[in-house]
Amino acid sequence: MHIDGGCHCGHITYEAEVDPDKVGICHCTDCQILTGSAFRVTVPSLKGTFKLLGGQPKVYVKTAESGAKRMHGFCPECGTPLYATSAEQAPLVYGIRVGTVRQKAALRPAKQGWCQSALDWSMNIESLPQSPMQTPR
Repeated sequence: MHIDGGCHCGHITYEAEVDPDKVGICHCTDCQILTGSAFRVTVPSLKGTFKLLGGQPKVYVKTAESGAKRMHGFCPECGTPLYATSAEQAPLVYGIRVGTVRQKAALRPAKQGWCQSALDWSMNIESLPQSPMQTPR
């Protein structure tokens, strides 16, 4: 599936090819911190298909528990997290942040990982009251 997207402010845009059956949710504590949320939703690009169309991301290199280095790309202007990729292999597979994809409605998660780190409430939010727009505080 061909996708395109970008950051919140529009400084960075990209396109890629992805397999929509590979969308995943990660509950690891790194993803919780890097998103400022309970989990991260990612779809991997097919090797060699991720292409920046505009702007240049700032890259933060994180060494994982395993010792592997992961490069996290984000917009230097608005801070939107865009992707993570390996620092060691080529051609690179980019873990694209689904929230930045224009076609995000078609990218339904198929799996969850690092569930041992999941916040217990994040595993079932269906029963929470819902509102079509922001509710007053």
